[in-house]
Amino acid sequence: MADSTFWIAALTGGTAVLASWVTSRGNTRAARIQADTAALAQRAERLRDSRRTAYLDLIEQTHSIGELYWEVAAVERTGAAERRLALLDELAERERDEYGKMRRCVRVVELEGPPAAATAANALQKATGPFHRALGAMRSGEPEAGQRFHAAFRPFWQALTDFVDAAKTALQEV
Repeated sequence: MADSTFWIAALTGGTAVLASWVTSRGNTRAARIQADTAALAQRAERLRDSRRTAYLDLIEQTHSIGELYWEVAAVERTGAAERRLALLDELAERERDEYGKMRRCVRVVELEGPPAAATAANALQKATGPFHRALGAMRSGEPEAGQRFHAAFRPFWQALTDFVDAAKTALQEV
């Protein structure tokens, strides 16, 4: 009987050690999975934040350049010819500065991705081209330039709407 007690105690002790080892490995694995999951969530949140910042910067810059275009439209409709040309020259200089800022914002969106948002940002940037060409024509005195300038508003704001839609989708996918 003493022999069986020894073997029962040994078997119980061995089972306890084995169970402890299995539990320890399970806990270690669970902790590793939890840490990996937390790291992925943090990475996704950082990506979402950086994209959101890039998208908001581009939207803000687009509104700034849009306000400049409204100023150009107002000058085009009013004012004496001499003063109008000087104002258009000043606005053209400001347009170059605003376009440079917009171009930088588009590059950041291209960097942050995804490709659909980058494509929409590029389309938005290209939507400023008709304004620029019409402004140059207005400064040269072309009679139809003002109409071309006004016709550029709808595609410009539509390009902004398309970008916002692409940005929303990109932020939801992260």
